[in-house]
Amino acid sequence: MLSSVAVKTLVNRVCLSWRPAVTGLMSARGYRGEAPEDSKADLIDIPLPPWEERTGESISVKRRRLLYESRKRGMLENCILLSIFAKRYLNTMSETQLRQYDRLINEPTNDWDIYYWATEALPTPEAYEGEIMDMLKEFTKNRDQEQRLDAPNLEYLDK
Repeated sequence: MLSSVAVKTLVNRVCLSWRPAVTGLMSARGYRGEAPEDSKADLIDIPLPPWEERTGESISVKRRRLLYESRKRGMLENCILLSIFAKRYLNTMSETQLRQYDRLINEPTNDWDIYYWATEALPTPEAYEGEIMDMLKEFTKNRDQEQRLDAPNLEYLDK
């Protein structure tokens, strides 16, 4: 049976003998120096149809649609922020507030814009300023320090 010192010595010798080979492999594929300029030639510009307000939609259908759209965002941060905001305020919003919220979450083509406006990292364009944006900005400040790590469970949809 080998002593612990003998085992450590053996392991060190084996690891040291392999290190140049492993290092050589990694350095051949590893990153060195400055990143090359990105020409963005691989990006495809996909035009999105302009947002149009839905007409003929009942208030209850609009609330349920907005609740779903608040949860299913293009980025996790907005999914969490907007779904918790919608859970708290959607059922008490007036028809005018629902239209503002609908426009706010569906007209901008970049979800990061909504996030930056809500967190006040960027100024909100005048078109989206209003009562709902003010509510969202205040909600985002999380003055009660609630734990907001995940979107709410879907069980509340049936209540």
